[in-house]
Amino acid sequence: MTTAVASVEIHWATVGSPLGELLLTADPDGTLTSLSVPGQKGGRSVQDGWRHDPALFREAEEQLAAYFAGELKEFRLRRRSEGTPFRQRVWDAIESLPYGATTTYGEIAARIGAPRAAVRAVGGAIGANPLLVVRPCHRIIGADGSLTGYAGGLDRKVRLLTLEGVLPPLGAAG
Repeated sequence: MTTAVASVEIHWATVGSPLGELLLTADPDGTLTSLSVPGQKGGRSVQDGWRHDPALFREAEEQLAAYFAGELKEFRLRRRSEGTPFRQRVWDAIESLPYGATTTYGEIAARIGAPRAAVRAVGGAIGANPLLVVRPCHRIIGADGSLTGYAGGLDRKVRLLTLEGVLPPLGAAG
């Protein structure tokens, strides 16, 4: 006896940005499920059977354009991510980080009630974030203030933190 596994139809579109062409995926109802940048570690790529549907992503495209123009500080998009309960707690903590603020991996661990020894696991959950930019994992820095790990590449992390005013404009004297 064979059982059919129901699959969720995945819709996708690309959106231009200062970070390169972003790949967005969503459920058929328009709930954003991923945002990947070119060359992203663990990022998605278009698969056979996915449905190209740019109209479904108009609101996301508008909000992303406003964010990159410095006019939007908080995304108001429906989003959903698959992950373990631990990853969900980490992602929820990241979602609460305001525009222009940073925190450390250790502070995220403390915020979710995880022991200090869980910092590596927190880093793994942050690295697995499927919603770059929209879920602001770029706002997480090392305990010493260093810009560590970003699945989209450290150059993009610098661009995002510069946009948000955390870092001085590129080329500015320090």
